[in-house]
Amino acid sequence: MLDDRAKTLLKTLIERYIAEGQPVGSRALSRYSGLDLSAATVRNVMADLEDIGLIASPHTSAGRVPTSRGYRFFVDSLLTVQPLDQEKLETIEGQLFNSQPQKVIRNASHLLSGLTHFAGVVLTPRRATPKIRQIEFVSLSETRLLLILVTTDGDVQNRLLFPTRSYSPSELITATNYLNQHFVGHDFEQIHGRVREELCKLRGDLQVLMAAALAASDEAMKLPGDRYVISGERNLLEIEEFSSNMKRLRELFDLFEQRTSLMQLLDLSRRADGVQIFIGGESGLAPLDECSVVTAPYEVDGEVVGSVGVIGPTRMAYERVIPIVDITAKLLSSALTYQAGR
Repeated sequence: MLDDRAKTLLKTLIERYIAEGQPVGSRALSRYSGLDLSAATVRNVMADLEDIGLIASPHTSAGRVPTSRGYRFFVDSLLTVQPLDQEKLETIEGQLFNSQPQKVIRNASHLLSGLTHFAGVVLTPRRATPKIRQIEFVSLSETRLLLILVTTDGDVQNRLLFPTRSYSPSELITATNYLNQHFVGHDFEQIHGRVREELCKLRGDLQVLMAAALAASDEAMKLPGDRYVISGERNLLEIEEFSSNMKRLRELFDLFEQRTSLMQLLDLSRRADGVQIFIGGESGLAPLDECSVVTAPYEVDGEVVGSVGVIGPTRMAYERVIPIVDITAKLLSSALTYQAGR
């Protein structure tokens, strides 16, 4: 447990380091803390804070910098979050409403990046099993057919089929009509439950076409989509902590490219309640050892479906970033719920 004097000095040290990016010495702490303490007393308190692992002394300076543990104590116990100003609030609202869902998600990622000057990321909702709106066969040549699938969420999938024989226009119309009559409005799980029964009822020529269509459409719908949208990675190039360590920067960009590990972290935050902050090694991902990730879940119709977040250095203005992430998650929830109800 820290006494009030130690808490004030630690808070002052972290705030000065976040603002200036330089180790903070005892004279600066005496000047900015508002406490009537001698430099010797400040040095003694700083030595105690260093002994318990909240601050550290770089070899090149007499001043101190916060450790990940110090940032954690600061965020949990000392931080005063600033309310979002009206201008930023209106900017977020204007970008998230009156757009299609996928554009809303991209806009949220761009907003998080633009407002924080770090990398903004949005874990997209898990895709519901799509339902068929329309199926069509188009003859391209004697040995090639184009299968067009349109789902109820507006996704269009085109697949080339290579039948063992040619089909006349009338045969393709018959096959198209049959598939639309029996399968429009159903998802693929429902369709597969009926396939065996329906195949037995069909003539041989239609049976071959339908089997080919189902195989191609099943493959199309199982293609993995991007589970998250990230924006502003280049902002990290401008941050001194990263730009001076190219090895770390490459590892970080490899993490963005590889996606799976970061997606698991975001999925974990999706199951949490409210804003979550992973500082340094708390993420469990080595490339993020010198980063902080601030996340918050968002909902559609009261159900949590994804999360939004910001990735930046541990030396970030948490009091400014936290409300941006929190409000973006809440407004994204409202925008997507509104879209779902239209």
